[in-house]
Amino acid sequence: MALEVVQGSDGLAKVILHEPAGSTAEVLLYGGQVISWKNQRREELLFISSKAFRKPPKAIRGGIPVCFPQVVALLTLLCRKIKATFFSTPSAPFQHFMLVQQFGNLGALEQHGFARNKFWSLDPDPAPLPPTNQSSVDLLLKSTDQDTKTWPHSFELRLRVTLSAGKLTLIPRVRNTDSKPFSFTFALRNYLSVSDIRFISPFIPLRFYDDKIAKGSVF
Repeated sequence: MALEVVQGSDGLAKVILHEPAGSTAEVLLYGGQVISWKNQRREELLFISSKAFRKPPKAIRGGIPVCFPQVVALLTLLCRKIKATFFSTPSAPFQHFMLVQQFGNLGALEQHGFARNKFWSLDPDPAPLPPTNQSSVDLLLKSTDQDTKTWPHSFELRLRVTLSAGKLTLIPRVRNTDSKPFSFTFALRNYLSVSDIRFISPFIPLRFYDDKIAKGSVF
């Protein structure tokens, strides 16, 4: 299906996906980040901050950032809330959650890793796609000598973005090209556009947030 690679007004290359029903998606090669997903009625479904920087090496606030190889804030918040909610005394499950939290603190790395601040490329040898009414792009990020200075592991990170009627699918794959195993955390951090917050219903039982203005207080 239709796929375009164009230069944006900000000078960053992006891939534009189209599908027959009329929806579109835009994916930046910088960060491998989806920055737009519009439905058949041309309504934008993703949020991009009006203050978002589009000047590398700054991360772009909005869309669907790729967080790899660590996701510190999210894991820390979850572990703190789970500890406070379920564990009054240390236990085996509690120790497991503390171990998960440690995996989100991988030394001198940026808070959400470096994948969102790197230039990706089009995958020259993607996995085959079945013939459907979908539009897809396969992106590839390989480790560099600069990366291994802060995270000493070799890897290939692939991301397939597939657009179909009423659906946007992102499938990441991490390949260890190193001679030793490594641990990592990964997240696709969705920023969804909301027309009116008053009509939004909570969809998870634990409703909490981390207020950075209040010095990281959890509510």
